[in-house]
Amino acid sequence: MRDRSNPVKGAGPSNLLFDTWPSARAAIALLDDALAGTGLDAEDLAVYSLLRQAGEISPVDLARWMSTPATTVSSYVKRLVARGHVQQVPHPRDGRSYRITLTEAGQDAHTTAGRHFLPALTAVEAALPESVGDVQQALRNLHTAIAAATERAL
Repeated sequence: MRDRSNPVKGAGPSNLLFDTWPSARAAIALLDDALAGTGLDAEDLAVYSLLRQAGEISPVDLARWMSTPATTVSSYVKRLVARGHVQQVPHPRDGRSYRITLTEAGQDAHTTAGRHFLPALTAVEAALPESVGDVQQALRNLHTAIAAATERAL
């Protein structure tokens, strides 16, 4: 288990965007530790969760959701297909494209990883000084603001 405490209290950048970075890194490290031995890491669990909820998603929509280039998603999807956890199905309206969906093996892997994820989630939620709903709303607001700033920068 890694020590995630801040090694230098009050040190480092302090602004809204920089302050999100250590939180994101700490969340990924916590989840990677919790998921050790499941065959999935934090990013995999997030993508599998999205696919399980959506049923099917296009690579373009997945890239948008992950805030990553389409080429990165293409490589990622190839890796998941090779694992047998994802399949590509023809896009219903665009014969040149496809949609991504979890296979039964992918759903099983997600379920197993989810059992390891839940205790970490419960511990984080219990340590919050505010309600889970308030924190989630603040994160959604931050994501919306970052997306708007990104659009303006383009």
